Amino acid sequence: MTATTAFKILTHQQWVDFERERVFRGAPVDIADGYIHLSTAEQLEGTIARHFAGQTDLMIAEVDLIGLGDAIRWEEARGGELFPHLYAELPITAVIGLLKRD
Repeated sequence: MTATTAFKILTHQQWVDFERERVFRGAPVDIADGYIHLSTAEQLEGTIARHFAGQTDLMIAEVDLIGLGDAIRWEEARGGELFPHLYAELPITAVIGLLKRD
């Protein structure tokens, strides 16, 4: 893949905890699956619609994939699309942008 950034969708409380702890270890689904789910810009709206429908006060963190190196794996998921999966904790230093979505 050629994307150099991806997005992690967080609840407001997950973001507050992330800021405090300076590292994100994963949402319950991430922990259950063994990696942190990320989406490309093109996949973002589909991920929100499928997994966060009706939720408000979401934080969307833009993540620098280059700095995460080999911890990122592009794997098939929804409909055979390749999604970036992070097989490590996400350090706050990898977050290069943040959007609030009500």
